[in-house]
Amino acid sequence: MNNDRFSSLAISIAMLFTIMVIGAVGYVTIEGYSLLDAVFMTIITVSTVGFSEVKPLSAAGELFTIFMIIFSFGAFAYAVTSITRFIVDGGFRNYFINKRTARKIKRLSNHVIICGYGRNGSEAARALQKKGEKFVIVEEKPEVVDEIRAWRKVLYVEGDSTDDDVLKLAGIEKAKALISTLPSDADNLLVVLSARTMMKDLQIISRASYKWSDVKLRKAGATNVIMPDLVGGRRMAKLVAQPDIIAFLNYMMHKQKGEARLVELRCTEFSTPFQKKTVGELKFSRISGVNVIGLKTAYGKYVFNPEPELQLLPEHRLIVMGTDAQLAKLKAAVFE
Repeated sequence: MNNDRFSSLAISIAMLFTIMVIGAVGYVTIEGYSLLDAVFMTIITVSTVGFSEVKPLSAAGELFTIFMIIFSFGAFAYAVTSITRFIVDGGFRNYFINKRTARKIKRLSNHVIICGYGRNGSEAARALQKKGEKFVIVEEKPEVVDEIRAWRKVLYVEGDSTDDDVLKLAGIEKAKALISTLPSDADNLLVVLSARTMMKDLQIISRASYKWSDVKLRKAGATNVIMPDLVGGRRMAKLVAQPDIIAFLNYMMHKQKGEARLVELRCTEFSTPFQKKTVGELKFSRISGVNVIGLKTAYGKYVFNPEPELQLLPEHRLIVMGTDAQLAKLKAAVFE
């Protein structure tokens, strides 16, 4: 939520409450008014609506009324203006939207946290949405949060990503991954440190602007570090040297519904009959038409086109290729 708006609102409410207390106590003490008459007298005095006194005032009561008008009129006007602006600007509505969003995040699990909604963060969010992944955006700038809020059904937290409490509000204890796309490498480093301290097994992907930041981010706990400028430059060069290969990979990553795509499968999630088998014994192609094209070991090593005799371990991850229908058939047969 916008801290400035709510700070002004809190100050305004506190000022109004203080004025009401001082006025009510003064009129009860000086004039012997009942509490209701004292509150009514305070309101018509500080708001200068021009109503007559509840009862004729004594000299002391008149002096107290003068004091109330002089010292409380400005404060009363400021308070009313702040509250009105809060309601008109949508702060009242946004408060309840934020509360409802926070409740949804508390029920969330196995999601991705995106820190920063700049160019990289917004693209990551759109890509995850297309893949059907659950995610929460953490953004500090109020104007950017308003943009996110206008994106219906998107979960977000307004706050500083380097703050541990903000990451907890985003549900980091139940998240499966975190993507830090802040413009500053120093801020990304703080996010990675905080996230890794709180969650030892969390997948953390960080953006970096400079080469020397890569090593620091990995030492801090980043699983992967992406340098957009470096990746973009290499991609441009490969489009010149290997245009068809790059076009094919791009096609695979952005395929249309029903066409073949690449999917990662965790061997640890296979049902018992498929545990500790060799690649050939799985017979994925016969079961569903899906082809095994790669494997990632527990140490991060990639094996392309693994041999049929290769023994699978629970820590391995298979990279397979198939259509949506083929993949759905495979998952129905292999996963518990």
